[in-house]
Amino acid sequence: MRLYAESSRETLRARKLLREWNDDGLLSKEQYEQLEQETVSDLRTTNIFLRLVLLFFTILAVGAAVGLFFVVSGTKFSDSTTGVFLLVFAVLSYIAAEAAATGGRLYRYGIEEALAICSVVLVCLGLSSFFSREVFETAQVVACSVGAGFSLWLWYRFGLWYAFAAAMIFTVFLPAYWTPSQMVQRCCICVLYAAALAGIAAIRSRHRFDYLEQGYSLAEAFLWLGIYLMLNLKLSDPGVPFLWFSSTHSTAEFAAPFYWTTWVLVWCLPPLILTRGVRLKDRFVIAAGMITTILTLVTNKPYLGWQRHTWDPMLLGIMLVGVAVLLRRWLAQGQDGVRHGFTAANMSAKHKHAMGVASSVFGLLTPREITPAPQSQTPKFESGFGGGSDGGGSSGDF
Repeated sequence: MRLYAESSRETLRARKLLREWNDDGLLSKEQYEQLEQETVSDLRTTNIFLRLVLLFFTILAVGAAVGLFFVVSGTKFSDSTTGVFLLVFAVLSYIAAEAAATGGRLYRYGIEEALAICSVVLVCLGLSSFFSREVFETAQVVACSVGAGFSLWLWYRFGLWYAFAAAMIFTVFLPAYWTPSQMVQRCCICVLYAAALAGIAAIRSRHRFDYLEQGYSLAEAFLWLGIYLMLNLKLSDPGVPFLWFSSTHSTAEFAAPFYWTTWVLVWCLPPLILTRGVRLKDRFVIAAGMITTILTLVTNKPYLGWQRHTWDPMLLGIMLVGVAVLLRRWLAQGQDGVRHGFTAANMSAKHKHAMGVASSVFGLLTPREITPAPQSQTPKFESGFGGGSDGGGSSGDF
Protein backbone atom coordinates (compact mmCIF):
# COMPACT_ATOMS: atom_id res chain seq x y z
CA MET A 1 0.00 0.00 0.00
CA ARG A 2 1.88 3.03 -1.25
CA LEU A 3 0.94 6.41 0.11
CA TYR A 4 0.66 8.28 -3.17
CA ALA A 5 -1.56 7.21 -6.04
CA GLU A 6 0.13 5.76 -9.09
CA SER A 7 -1.50 8.35 -11.36
CA SER A 8 -0.17 11.23 -9.24
CA ARG A 9 3.39 9.87 -9.26
CA GLU A 10 3.26 9.24 -13.00
CA THR A 11 1.99 12.78 -13.57
CA LEU A 12 4.89 14.22 -11.57
CA ARG A 13 7.33 12.09 -13.52
CA ALA A 14 5.82 13.22 -16.84
CA ARG A 15 5.94 16.86 -15.72
CA LYS A 16 9.62 16.51 -14.78
CA LEU A 17 10.44 15.00 -18.17
CA LEU A 18 8.42 17.76 -19.84
CA ARG A 19 10.56 20.44 -18.19
CA GLU A 20 13.75 18.67 -19.22
CA TRP A 21 12.58 18.40 -22.82
CA ASN A 22 11.64 22.08 -22.83
CA ASP A 23 15.05 23.08 -21.42
CA ASP A 24 16.70 21.00 -24.14
CA GLY A 25 14.71 22.82 -26.81
CA LEU A 26 12.89 19.70 -27.98
CA LEU A 27 9.44 21.27 -27.71
CA SER A 28 7.90 24.40 -29.14
CA LYS A 29 6.23 26.92 -26.88
CA GLU A 30 2.75 25.80 -27.95
CA GLN A 31 3.56 22.13 -27.35
CA TYR A 32 4.99 22.87 -23.93
CA GLU A 33 1.97 24.90 -22.83
CA GLN A 34 -0.46 22.25 -24.02
CA LEU A 35 1.40 19.38 -22.37
CA GLU A 36 1.88 21.39 -19.18
CA GLN A 37 -1.88 21.72 -18.81
CA GLU A 38 -2.26 17.97 -19.24
CA THR A 39 0.29 17.14 -16.53
CA VAL A 40 -1.14 19.08 -13.60
CA SER A 41 -0.68 17.08 -10.38
CA ASP A 42 -2.62 17.32 -7.13
CA LEU A 43 0.57 16.86 -5.09
CA ARG A 44 2.34 19.85 -3.57
CA THR A 45 6.10 20.02 -4.19
CA THR A 46 8.84 22.59 -3.63
CA ASN A 47 12.44 23.24 -4.63
CA ILE A 48 15.38 21.51 -3.00
CA PHE A 49 16.49 24.53 -0.94
CA LEU A 50 13.12 25.15 0.72
CA ARG A 51 12.73 21.41 1.16
CA LEU A 52 15.96 21.19 3.15
CA VAL A 53 15.02 24.22 5.25
CA LEU A 54 11.60 22.79 6.10
CA LEU A 55 13.19 19.41 6.84
CA PHE A 56 15.68 20.92 9.28
CA PHE A 57 13.20 23.14 11.14
CA THR A 58 10.58 20.39 11.39
CA ILE A 59 13.12 18.02 12.95
CA LEU A 60 14.15 20.84 15.29
CA ALA A 61 10.51 21.48 16.23
CA VAL A 62 9.81 17.81 16.97
CA GLY A 63 12.93 17.50 19.08
CA ALA A 64 12.06 20.69 20.96
CA ALA A 65 8.51 19.48 21.59
CA VAL A 66 9.71 16.16 23.02
CA GLY A 67 12.31 17.87 25.19
CA LEU A 68 9.78 20.45 26.38
CA PHE A 69 7.40 17.71 27.49
CA PHE A 70 9.99 16.12 29.75
CA VAL A 71 11.08 19.51 31.12
CA VAL A 72 7.56 20.79 31.82
CA SER A 73 6.45 17.52 33.43
CA GLY A 74 9.03 18.11 36.16
CA THR A 75 9.09 14.42 37.03
CA LYS A 76 12.11 12.17 36.82
CA PHE A 77 10.74 9.20 34.91
CA SER A 78 12.23 5.74 34.99
CA ASP A 79 13.88 4.37 31.86
CA SER A 80 10.89 2.20 31.00
CA THR A 81 8.45 5.10 31.44
CA THR A 82 10.64 7.34 29.31
CA GLY A 83 10.69 4.64 26.65
CA VAL A 84 6.90 4.47 26.66
CA PHE A 85 6.57 8.22 26.20
CA LEU A 86 9.12 8.18 23.37
CA LEU A 87 7.14 5.43 21.65
CA VAL A 88 3.98 7.51 22.02
CA PHE A 89 5.74 10.49 20.43
CA ALA A 90 6.94 8.19 17.64
CA VAL A 91 3.37 7.13 16.90
CA LEU A 92 2.19 10.75 16.94
CA SER A 93 5.02 11.77 14.63
CA TYR A 94 4.19 9.03 12.15
CA ILE A 95 0.48 9.91 12.24
CA ALA A 96 1.39 13.54 11.55
CA ALA A 97 3.54 12.44 8.61
CA GLU A 98 0.67 10.43 7.16
CA ALA A 99 -1.72 13.36 7.68
CA ALA A 100 0.66 15.82 6.02
CA ALA A 101 1.05 13.56 3.00
CA THR A 102 -2.59 12.56 2.62
CA GLY A 103 -4.44 15.62 3.90
CA GLY A 104 -1.94 18.27 2.89
CA ARG A 105 -0.89 16.41 -0.28
CA LEU A 106 2.76 17.13 0.50
CA TYR A 107 5.28 15.31 -1.66
CA ARG A 108 9.01 15.73 -1.02
CA TYR A 109 8.08 18.89 0.85
CA GLY A 110 10.43 18.41 3.77
CA ILE A 111 7.76 18.47 6.48
CA GLU A 112 6.36 14.98 6.00
CA GLU A 113 9.87 13.63 5.49
CA ALA A 114 11.09 15.12 8.77
CA LEU A 115 8.12 13.71 10.66
CA ALA A 116 8.77 10.26 9.21
CA ILE A 117 12.47 10.46 10.10
CA CYS A 118 11.64 11.55 13.65
CA SER A 119 9.28 8.61 14.05
CA VAL A 120 12.09 6.16 13.28
CA VAL A 121 14.51 7.88 15.64
CA LEU A 122 11.96 8.04 18.45
CA VAL A 123 11.02 4.39 18.02
CA CYS A 124 14.65 3.29 18.31
CA LEU A 125 15.27 5.53 21.33
CA GLY A 126 12.05 4.40 22.96
CA LEU A 127 12.81 0.70 22.55
CA SER A 128 16.36 1.19 23.83
CA SER A 129 15.03 2.94 26.95
CA PHE A 130 12.08 0.64 27.56
CA PHE A 131 14.13 -2.44 28.42
CA SER A 132 16.07 -2.58 31.66
CA ARG A 133 19.84 -2.32 31.74
CA GLU A 134 20.13 -6.05 32.48
CA VAL A 135 18.84 -6.84 28.99
CA PHE A 136 20.63 -4.01 27.21
CA GLU A 137 21.84 -6.29 24.43
CA THR A 138 18.32 -7.50 23.77
CA ALA A 139 17.14 -3.90 23.64
CA GLN A 140 19.74 -3.06 21.02
CA VAL A 141 18.79 -6.05 18.88
CA VAL A 142 15.11 -5.14 19.05
CA ALA A 143 15.83 -1.47 18.31
CA CYS A 144 17.99 -2.27 15.28
CA SER A 145 15.51 -4.84 13.96
CA VAL A 146 12.53 -2.52 14.34
CA GLY A 147 14.56 0.37 12.91
CA ALA A 148 15.45 -1.67 9.82
CA GLY A 149 11.88 -2.85 9.31
CA PHE A 150 10.38 0.58 9.94
CA SER A 151 12.85 2.21 7.53
CA LEU A 152 11.92 -0.29 4.83
CA TRP A 153 8.26 0.53 5.44
CA LEU A 154 8.95 4.26 5.00
CA TRP A 155 10.85 3.51 1.79
CA TYR A 156 7.92 1.53 0.46
CA ARG A 157 5.17 3.77 1.84
CA PHE A 158 6.62 7.25 1.22
CA GLY A 159 9.15 6.39 -1.48
CA LEU A 160 12.06 7.96 0.45
CA TRP A 161 15.27 6.61 -1.09
CA TYR A 162 17.39 7.37 1.97
CA ALA A 163 15.10 5.26 4.13
CA PHE A 164 16.38 2.20 2.26
CA ALA A 165 19.96 3.23 3.02
CA ALA A 166 18.99 3.66 6.69
CA ALA A 167 17.57 0.13 6.74
CA MET A 168 20.86 -1.19 5.39
CA ILE A 169 22.77 0.67 8.12
CA PHE A 170 20.52 -0.79 10.83
CA THR A 171 21.13 -4.24 9.38
CA VAL A 172 24.89 -3.84 9.74
CA PHE A 173 24.61 -3.81 13.55
CA LEU A 174 22.46 -6.94 13.87
CA PRO A 175 25.06 -9.71 13.32
CA ALA A 176 27.24 -8.27 16.10
CA TYR A 177 24.65 -9.56 18.59
CA TRP A 178 24.47 -12.97 16.95
CA THR A 179 28.14 -13.95 16.89
CA PRO A 180 31.46 -12.41 18.00
CA SER A 181 33.27 -13.61 14.86
CA GLN A 182 34.01 -10.80 12.41
CA MET A 183 34.08 -13.24 9.50
CA VAL A 184 30.64 -14.66 10.31
CA GLN A 185 29.23 -11.16 10.82
CA ARG A 186 30.39 -10.03 7.39
CA CYS A 187 29.10 -13.19 5.78
CA CYS A 188 25.69 -12.71 7.40
CA ILE A 189 25.44 -9.13 6.20
CA CYS A 190 26.48 -10.12 2.67
CA VAL A 191 23.88 -12.89 2.63
CA LEU A 192 21.14 -10.48 3.75
CA TYR A 193 22.17 -7.90 1.17
CA ALA A 194 22.42 -10.53 -1.55
CA ALA A 195 18.92 -11.82 -0.74
CA ALA A 196 17.56 -8.27 -0.90
CA LEU A 197 19.44 -7.71 -4.16
CA ALA A 198 17.86 -10.77 -5.72
CA GLY A 199 14.42 -9.60 -4.63
CA ILE A 200 14.97 -6.07 -5.98
CA ALA A 201 16.28 -7.41 -9.29
CA ALA A 202 13.22 -9.63 -9.67
CA ILE A 203 10.76 -6.85 -8.82
CA ARG A 204 12.29 -4.01 -10.82
CA SER A 205 12.04 -5.98 -14.06
CA ARG A 206 8.30 -5.21 -13.97
CA HIS A 207 8.88 -1.46 -13.53
CA ARG A 208 11.42 -0.66 -16.20
CA PHE A 209 9.58 2.36 -17.60
CA ASP A 210 7.42 3.72 -14.78
CA TYR A 211 7.90 6.02 -11.80
CA LEU A 212 9.25 3.21 -9.58
CA GLU A 213 12.28 2.55 -11.78
CA GLN A 214 14.50 5.19 -10.17
CA GLY A 215 13.71 4.02 -6.64
CA TYR A 216 14.56 0.41 -7.42
CA SER A 217 17.66 1.51 -9.31
CA LEU A 218 18.96 3.40 -6.26
CA ALA A 219 18.14 0.47 -3.99
CA GLU A 220 20.08 -1.94 -6.21
CA ALA A 221 23.06 0.43 -6.35
CA PHE A 222 23.05 0.72 -2.54
CA LEU A 223 22.98 -3.06 -2.16
CA TRP A 224 25.87 -3.56 -4.56
CA LEU A 225 27.89 -0.97 -2.65
CA GLY A 226 26.93 -2.55 0.67
CA ILE A 227 28.10 -5.99 -0.41
CA TYR A 228 31.36 -4.56 -1.70
CA LEU A 229 32.04 -2.57 1.48
CA MET A 230 31.48 -5.66 3.60
CA LEU A 231 33.86 -7.72 1.47
CA ASN A 232 36.62 -5.13 1.24
CA LEU A 233 38.34 -5.63 4.59
CA LYS A 234 40.63 -2.65 4.16
CA LEU A 235 37.85 -0.09 3.78
CA SER A 236 36.16 -1.05 7.04
CA ASP A 237 39.40 -1.26 9.01
CA PRO A 238 39.48 1.68 11.48
CA GLY A 239 43.22 2.05 10.90
CA VAL A 240 43.02 2.04 7.13
CA PRO A 241 44.74 5.45 6.62
CA PHE A 242 47.78 4.07 8.43
CA LEU A 243 47.64 0.68 6.73
CA TRP A 244 47.66 2.26 3.28
CA PHE A 245 51.13 3.61 3.97
CA SER A 246 52.30 0.48 5.72
CA SER A 247 54.28 -2.37 4.26
CA THR A 248 52.38 -5.09 6.14
CA HIS A 249 48.80 -6.18 6.39
CA SER A 250 47.11 -7.66 9.43
CA THR A 251 45.38 -11.03 9.24
CA ALA A 252 44.93 -11.49 12.98
CA GLU A 253 41.16 -11.07 12.92
CA PHE A 254 40.59 -12.98 9.70
CA ALA A 255 41.75 -16.38 8.59
CA ALA A 256 44.04 -16.42 5.57
CA PRO A 257 41.56 -18.27 3.27
CA PHE A 258 38.83 -15.73 4.10
CA TYR A 259 41.24 -12.81 3.66
CA TRP A 260 42.36 -13.84 0.18
CA THR A 261 38.86 -14.89 -0.85
CA THR A 262 37.66 -11.37 -0.16
CA TRP A 263 40.58 -10.02 -2.21
CA VAL A 264 39.47 -12.12 -5.18
CA LEU A 265 35.83 -11.06 -4.74
CA VAL A 266 36.83 -7.41 -4.46
CA TRP A 267 38.36 -7.69 -7.94
CA CYS A 268 35.43 -9.68 -9.36
CA LEU A 269 32.59 -7.47 -8.13
CA PRO A 270 33.35 -4.21 -10.04
CA PRO A 271 33.24 -5.85 -13.53
CA LEU A 272 30.04 -7.65 -12.52
CA ILE A 273 28.41 -4.42 -11.32
CA LEU A 274 29.51 -2.51 -14.41
CA THR A 275 28.22 -5.25 -16.70
CA ARG A 276 24.87 -5.21 -14.91
CA GLY A 277 24.64 -1.42 -15.16
CA VAL A 278 25.62 -1.27 -18.82
CA ARG A 279 23.18 -4.03 -19.70
CA LEU A 280 20.30 -2.19 -18.02
CA LYS A 281 21.61 1.26 -19.05
CA ASP A 282 21.27 2.12 -15.37
CA ARG A 283 23.15 5.28 -14.39
CA PHE A 284 23.17 4.54 -10.65
CA VAL A 285 24.41 0.97 -10.97
CA ILE A 286 27.11 2.11 -13.41
CA ALA A 287 28.16 4.75 -10.88
CA ALA A 288 28.32 2.05 -8.19
CA GLY A 289 30.52 -0.03 -10.47
CA MET A 290 32.86 2.89 -11.10
CA ILE A 291 33.12 3.65 -7.37
CA THR A 292 33.93 0.05 -6.52
CA THR A 293 36.53 -0.08 -9.30
CA ILE A 294 38.34 2.96 -7.94
CA LEU A 295 38.16 1.61 -4.38
CA THR A 296 39.61 -1.70 -5.55
CA LEU A 297 42.56 0.05 -7.16
CA VAL A 298 43.09 2.19 -4.07
CA THR A 299 43.04 -0.70 -1.58
CA ASN A 300 44.94 -3.28 -3.65
CA LYS A 301 48.36 -2.37 -2.26
CA PRO A 302 47.22 -2.54 1.39
CA TYR A 303 45.64 -5.92 0.66
CA LEU A 304 48.92 -7.26 -0.75
CA GLY A 305 51.04 -5.58 1.90
CA TRP A 306 52.90 -3.41 -0.58
CA GLN A 307 54.36 -0.04 0.37
CA ARG A 308 52.24 2.96 -0.58
CA HIS A 309 53.85 6.02 -2.13
CA THR A 310 52.83 9.66 -2.21
CA TRP A 311 52.62 9.62 -6.00
CA ASP A 312 50.10 6.76 -6.13
CA PRO A 313 47.05 9.12 -6.21
CA MET A 314 48.66 11.05 -9.07
CA LEU A 315 49.17 7.86 -11.08
CA LEU A 316 45.59 6.81 -10.35
CA GLY A 317 44.29 10.18 -11.53
CA ILE A 318 46.32 10.01 -14.74
CA MET A 319 45.01 6.51 -15.43
CA LEU A 320 41.38 7.56 -14.84
CA VAL A 321 41.75 10.59 -17.10
CA GLY A 322 43.26 8.39 -19.81
CA VAL A 323 40.44 5.87 -19.56
CA ALA A 324 37.85 8.66 -19.75
CA VAL A 325 39.47 10.21 -22.84
CA LEU A 326 39.76 6.87 -24.63
CA LEU A 327 36.17 5.93 -23.79
CA ARG A 328 34.89 9.28 -24.99
CA ARG A 329 36.77 8.97 -28.28
CA TRP A 330 35.55 5.41 -28.76
CA LEU A 331 31.95 6.48 -28.29
CA ALA A 332 32.38 9.52 -30.55
CA GLN A 333 33.68 7.35 -33.38
CA GLY A 334 30.42 5.41 -33.53
CA GLN A 335 27.65 6.16 -35.97
CA ASP A 336 26.27 9.61 -35.04
CA GLY A 337 28.44 9.45 -31.93
CA VAL A 338 26.45 6.52 -30.50
CA ARG A 339 27.54 2.98 -29.67
CA HIS A 340 25.08 0.43 -28.30
CA GLY A 341 22.79 3.18 -27.02
CA PHE A 342 25.57 5.14 -25.26
CA THR A 343 26.98 8.51 -26.25
CA ALA A 344 29.51 10.94 -24.83
CA ALA A 345 27.46 13.96 -25.93
CA ASN A 346 25.43 15.86 -23.35
CA MET A 347 21.83 15.03 -24.23
CA SER A 348 20.08 16.82 -21.38
CA ALA A 349 20.25 20.22 -19.73
CA LYS A 350 19.50 18.86 -16.26
CA HIS A 351 23.19 18.02 -15.76
CA LYS A 352 24.10 21.65 -16.41
CA HIS A 353 21.49 22.70 -13.87
CA ALA A 354 22.89 20.25 -11.31
CA MET A 355 26.40 21.59 -11.87
CA GLY A 356 25.11 25.13 -11.43
CA VAL A 357 23.41 24.24 -8.15
CA ALA A 358 26.53 22.47 -6.90
CA SER A 359 28.69 25.47 -7.82
CA SER A 360 26.31 27.82 -5.99
CA VAL A 361 26.35 25.67 -2.86
CA PHE A 362 30.12 25.38 -2.97
CA GLY A 363 30.41 29.14 -3.33
CA LEU A 364 28.14 29.73 -0.34
CA LEU A 365 30.04 27.27 1.84
CA THR A 366 33.53 28.45 0.96
CA PRO A 367 33.37 32.13 -0.05
CA ARG A 368 36.61 33.08 1.63
CA GLU A 369 38.57 30.22 0.14
CA ILE A 370 37.45 31.13 -3.38
CA THR A 371 37.95 34.91 -3.02
CA PRO A 372 40.87 35.73 -0.71
CA ALA A 373 40.65 38.88 1.39
CA PRO A 374 42.61 41.88 0.06
CA GLN A 375 45.90 42.67 1.74
CA SER A 376 45.65 45.97 3.63
CA GLN A 377 49.25 46.15 4.82
CA THR A 378 52.22 47.04 2.64
CA PRO A 379 55.51 45.23 3.06
CA LYS A 380 58.17 47.05 5.03
CA PHE A 381 61.86 46.88 4.21
CA GLU A 382 64.36 47.57 6.92
CA SER A 383 67.61 49.31 6.32
CA GLY A 384 70.65 47.12 6.19
CA PHE A 385 69.18 44.55 3.75
CA GLY A 386 68.90 44.44 0.01
CA GLY A 387 66.77 47.32 -1.31
CA GLY A 388 66.85 49.18 2.03
CA SER A 389 68.53 52.29 0.58
CA ASP A 390 69.70 53.50 -2.78
CA GLY A 391 68.44 51.67 -5.85
CA GLY A 392 68.71 48.01 -6.78
CA GLY A 393 69.68 46.87 -3.28
CA SER A 394 73.19 48.26 -3.57
CA SER A 395 73.64 48.91 0.13
CA GLY A 396 73.40 46.89 3.29
CA ASP A 397 75.13 43.55 2.92
CA PHE A 398 76.03 44.18 -0.72
